[in-house]
Amino acid sequence: MDIYKVRFEKLYSEFNKRDFVSPDPLQFLYDYPDVKDREIAGLIAASLAFGNIKQILKSVNTVLEKTQKSPYGFITNYSRKDFHSIFQNFKYRFVRGDDIAEFFLGIKSVINEFGSLENCFLSGYRHEDPNILGAIEFTVKKILPAPHKSYLLTLPSRGSACKRLNLYLRWMIRKDEVDPGGWENLSPSKLLIPLDTHMWKACKGLKFTKRNQADLKSALEITEAFKKICPEDPVKYDFALTRAGIRKTFHRGKK
Repeated sequence: MDIYKVRFEKLYSEFNKRDFVSPDPLQFLYDYPDVKDREIAGLIAASLAFGNIKQILKSVNTVLEKTQKSPYGFITNYSRKDFHSIFQNFKYRFVRGDDIAEFFLGIKSVINEFGSLENCFLSGYRHEDPNILGAIEFTVKKILPAPHKSYLLTLPSRGSACKRLNLYLRWMIRKDEVDPGGWENLSPSKLLIPLDTHMWKACKGLKFTKRNQADLKSALEITEAFKKICPEDPVKYDFALTRAGIRKTFHRGKK
């Protein structure tokens, strides 16, 4: 794995820079210096991060604009009726205004019970857990009592790689030039690779997995491979590896 570490570190040094972030839903998090706002904005941005990037950015911006620059203040000061009224005309692929309204209501419920999204994740996490999956399962069920009926959040217990949630956790738990962080009580060592089809193909080419689909088992297997390279931060290289053109360049051995 030493040869991978050298090459990955080179990619990290070259591409893990804020200048390379846009266009990416991560860019919205930089607008929120207060972690109370950032954690909510991040969950919204990650949950809508599917489909065409231009449409992703448009939909995230539409939702966040309604929160009047403070997602935390918006959520704590408005009611279910308000949420449904405000988002009644929202539509993005499989997601409608009612879905967003219930999503906000679920986040509000979590904040009322735990004080923050971070505290909710912590309540579902045990130090002996090998990864963050238990905390994801716990939090998703707290936000949406019937998450299997929503496209916004997914459950690891149903075999999902939970790409968007793992992406969100990378944003909030790691802190470097790209990931803004803000959550101080969860370790980057417990993170899972945010696995989609593109990353799965890249990692299969690297022989990090032999599995034939980008599911939870593949995500766990690939994360273990990255842990052999960087045990304290297995998702460190995720951003650099997923920039446009990076995977092809890497496989050709030009980096």
